[in-house]
Amino acid sequence: MLKVAESLTAFRFNFYRAAMLKTISWVFVLSLFGFILPAKAQNTDSLKADTNQLNKYRIDPGHNAIPGILRPVQIKPQQMPVTLLDYKINYWHRSVIFGLNFSQSAFTSNYSAGGISAIALGSNFDFKAEYNKKPLDFTSETNLVYGISKNNGQGSRKTNDRIFFDNKWATQVSKNWFFFGSLTFESQFSAGYNYTNPDGTNAQNPYLISDFMSPGYLTESLGFEYKPVKYFDLRIGTGTARQTFVLDTTIYKNQSGNYGVPIDHTIYNELAVQVVAQIDKDLSKNVLIKYKMQ
Repeated sequence: MLKVAESLTAFRFNFYRAAMLKTISWVFVLSLFGFILPAKAQNTDSLKADTNQLNKYRIDPGHNAIPGILRPVQIKPQQMPVTLLDYKINYWHRSVIFGLNFSQSAFTSNYSAGGISAIALGSNFDFKAEYNKKPLDFTSETNLVYGISKNNGQGSRKTNDRIFFDNKWATQVSKNWFFFGSLTFESQFSAGYNYTNPDGTNAQNPYLISDFMSPGYLTESLGFEYKPVKYFDLRIGTGTARQTFVLDTTIYKNQSGNYGVPIDHTIYNELAVQVVAQIDKDLSKNVLIKYKMQ
């Protein structure tokens, strides 16, 4: 019995010993594996891949063998409702120019260059209205000019006097050509005198040579107008009628020719061809050039 007990005790000791050794062995192995694995992971993270080299070995996928249905793109105009804005178009263009000029000069006996004391007054009124709505074009122009001066030792004398009305209707026939009809009136405000005798000497008594509607001109014209730019136009009146008026039948005594009107008559009719060229342009904000030849 004693031998059996010793044998059982020795068996238990050996079993516990073997188990302890086995446990120590697994702990060592696991500890070693845990140490090596992070080291390998660290070395792997430190490596850098060259993508350019990897792209050489890239294999693109094959094209799709199944045919696709391509529908053509069609663009069609589509009407959209638009609300009209409350805007009013003004086809009228108006301009007014008014000028009033006054000058005075005074000289003394000490001024060696000489001179005459004088005072002068001049006025100018220019009104223009245009209606432009293609193909129609209407232009109305009014020009009124009057000037007077008085020199020392002389009476007042008229220096400028004009009444001018021009109305033109036109319709466009091509890019630069218009067919037009016009009506023009021209005369003066007050009587005009001649202060010089035929021999060049100063007249003692100035004599009358013109007055309102003596002469006066009324012109009707039909023709074509050439207008290449906005500020220039050329009128060619192929059919023009002109009436010259001299209502004062005594002017012929002082004015030879009586402005083409037969003596003892007050009106003279004639047919002619009219050519009118005009330039009207703003050179700058305060500078205007205006020239008319007819």
